[in-house]
Amino acid sequence: MTSTTTRLAEKAGIRKIVHYQEEILLENGQAPAVPVVRATVAAVVSNPWVGTGPETDLSPATEQLAPPLARVLTDRLLESLGGAGQVEAFGKAAIVGTAGEIEHAGALIHTPYFGNLVREFLEGSSIICFADDRAEAGQALVVPMWHKTQAATRSHYQTITTRVSDGPRADEIVVVAAASTGPRPHPRIGDRVTDPAVTSAVLEGASA
Repeated sequence: MTSTTTRLAEKAGIRKIVHYQEEILLENGQAPAVPVVRATVAAVVSNPWVGTGPETDLSPATEQLAPPLARVLTDRLLESLGGAGQVEAFGKAAIVGTAGEIEHAGALIHTPYFGNLVREFLEGSSIICFADDRAEAGQALVVPMWHKTQAATRSHYQTITTRVSDGPRADEIVVVAAASTGPRPHPRIGDRVTDPAVTSAVLEGASA
């Protein structure tokens, strides 16, 4: 971790970073035509809103915490996957501990202070698909991803599962950024540009 990343991690109050990476070598007995590496980077941070009520303004803490989280998580993804030019799909997620609101998870990933920066750093333009949850420590979370510039590209609809063994504690939030260097293995379900016209009437025999 660079000194800059360390400073940002300290600014965000990150207790732990968990990096998970996988490469599928065989799918249904055959190597994928496009070798793909997928990864998640999760940061465990203190929940600054524990003990506050539903009327609490979440903005000040969001503006302070979300940008360094976006930088730290994407820096680690870029380092492991070979740079933004190698990333084709992305996603984001958060798990809030049991003492927090689900809105606390959303505050750290569903605002421009995180989402816009993750998109910028990974050189994307699509809206980032997401998952969020409230759970006890060790809960696995399935993070969806899609193409970073062409969200309707079905070949890149995929998921990756991540977990932190000791987080989130009740007063913590786990924030996740995910990325993939390519599509699912053996994609072959077509796309919107190749889809036939399908409606319930067409399926019942009417002409398109």
